[in-house]
Amino acid sequence: MGLSKTLSESDVSLHSTTSYILTSPAKYKMPENSMPEDMAFQMIDDELRLDADPRLNLASFVTTSMEEKAKRLIMESLDKNYVDMDEYPATTDLQNRCVNMIANLFNAPLKDGEAATGTGTVGSSEAIMLAGLAFKRKWQNKMKAIGKPYDKPNIVTGANVQVCWEKFARYFEVELKEVKVREDYYVMDPVKAVEMVDENTICVAAILGSTYNGEFEDVKLLNDILMEKNKQTGWDTPIHVDAASGGFIAPFLYPDLEWDFRLPLVKSINASGHKYGLVYAGIGWIVWRSKQDLPEDLIFHINYLGADQPTFTLNFSKGSSQVLAQYYQLIRLGFEALGDLEPIYTFEGTYDINALGYREIMENCHYLAMVVKEGVEKTGRFKILSKDIGVPVVAFSLKDRSRYDEFKVSEGLRRHQFIVPAYHMPADAKHVALLRVVIRGDFSRTRAEYLLSSINAVLKELDELHPVAAIQENGHHKLSLNGVANGNGELPPAAAVENCHHKVSANGAAYGNGGTDTENGQMTDGAKCY
Repeated sequence: MGLSKTLSESDVSLHSTTSYILTSPAKYKMPENSMPEDMAFQMIDDELRLDADPRLNLASFVTTSMEEKAKRLIMESLDKNYVDMDEYPATTDLQNRCVNMIANLFNAPLKDGEAATGTGTVGSSEAIMLAGLAFKRKWQNKMKAIGKPYDKPNIVTGANVQVCWEKFARYFEVELKEVKVREDYYVMDPVKAVEMVDENTICVAAILGSTYNGEFEDVKLLNDILMEKNKQTGWDTPIHVDAASGGFIAPFLYPDLEWDFRLPLVKSINASGHKYGLVYAGIGWIVWRSKQDLPEDLIFHINYLGADQPTFTLNFSKGSSQVLAQYYQLIRLGFEALGDLEPIYTFEGTYDINALGYREIMENCHYLAMVVKEGVEKTGRFKILSKDIGVPVVAFSLKDRSRYDEFKVSEGLRRHQFIVPAYHMPADAKHVALLRVVIRGDFSRTRAEYLLSSINAVLKELDELHPVAAIQENGHHKLSLNGVANGNGELPPAAAVENCHHKVSANGAAYGNGGTDTENGQMTDGAKCY
C-alpha cells in the first residue's frame, strides 16, 4: 500500500506517494524529516534513468558488465573494510594473491615462493602517485648520499599522458618534462625522451596504451637507449610503465612484446583492474620489480586495528569488494579457455569447458575493433589514427572538415544513444581532432554493426544539414561534395545552394539569372556572378 503525506503549502505539491512522487528532491539542504525507503529509492531511481546506458558509452575504458556470481561476491563484501587486515585476514590474503598473479603476468623476476611487492589501489591514478613517490624518494636518498641538491626533481613523459601524471607533478612538486607529439606520431618519441633526461630525472614514464589512440609506446627501444645513456653518464635513471589500459592486453595478445619486467630498467608497473582487468570501477594495481625498488621509509606500520599492519596507500578505508571481484576474474577466467580438457564437475553441475579466458576475451575485443575500423574506413570519410597493435581502440578523424567537424559527428551519435568522444590531440598536434571508440569486453558484433549504421546515418544527416556550396572558378560553378570536386554535380537529396543569385538543385543543374548548362551544372558564357 502506498504511503501518503500531506505537505505544507510551501511545498511544490499537495500529496506524495511511492507511486506518484510530486515532491521536489532535496538539492542543497538535508530534509527536515525522514521519508519511506521506497519513496527515497524511487526519487533517486527516477533521476538516474536520465543517465546514458553505460554499455553504449564508448568513451570509457571502464568495465560495464560482470557475471552474476561476481556481483554476488561484491554485494556480500560491501561491509568489509579493505584496510582491516587483522579482522579480515582472508580478504588480505586474496589481495596478496592478486598482486602475485599480476606481478608474474608482468614477468617480475621472482624466485620460487617469493612474494611480489605491490598493492591494490582505487585505480591507476593512485597507483601512479605511489610509483612516483617511490621514484622521488629513491632519487632524493641517492642525491643526499652523494651530497648533491635534491630539491628539483623532474620526470620525463610524453605529452599524451593521462592527466594523473600532471596531478602527480603538481601535487608533489616534480617538474614535468613532456615530449611533444606531432602529426602522425602521437606517442612519446623514445629518442627525444632520453635527450631530456638529466641528473635530476627520477624516472621516464612510458605508456602502454595511449588514452588518445590506444597506441603502445616502444618501451624496449626506450630501455635500450636509456641504458646506453646511463652507462655513459653513470646515472641509473629508471622506467615506469603506465599500463593502465594495456597491462591486461599485452600479455594475452602480444606475449613476445618486451615492455615489462623483462626489461632491466622497468622498476614499476601500474594496471587498471577496472579496465581490461574486467572489474567494475574502483580497483587498480601497482607492482614493483623488487622490494628494493620501494623505499622502506614510505611504508607505514600501524597497530590500532588489532595487529601490526604495513600500509602504503594514499587512501585508508575503502571497500574490499573490487579486490575480491578481481580475484574472482583471475581464477574464473584464467589465462585462456579450458580448451579440450575434461569437464570439471561441481556441486552446481558441469562447468562450461568453452568458457572464455582472458586471452579469448582480448582476442574478441581486437577482432571487433578491426570490424569497426574497416566499417569506418568504408565510409571513405575518415582517416584512422589508431594502430592495429595496441589497446582495442578505433581512433579516427575526418578527412574533410570544411562543412562540419568531429564534434558534430559526436553530437549526432548521441542522438543514436552512442557516446563517442571528440577531442584534440595534445601539443604540438592540437590542430588534429579525432573521435575514439573503445571496445570493451561486453562489446558485441551486433553493437558494432549498429554503431557503424549510426555513423553512416549521422554522416547523411550532416550532409543534408550542411549542403555543398557552389564554388566559382574561372567564371564557372563547380560543385564540391564532401570537399572533393565533383564533375557530375551530384548533391545530397533535396540539397539546394544559393550562391551569387544562382541556385544549384539536387541534380546538379544550375539555374537563375543568365543562361545555364543544366547537364553539368556550369554557367554558360552569358551568366554573371555578383
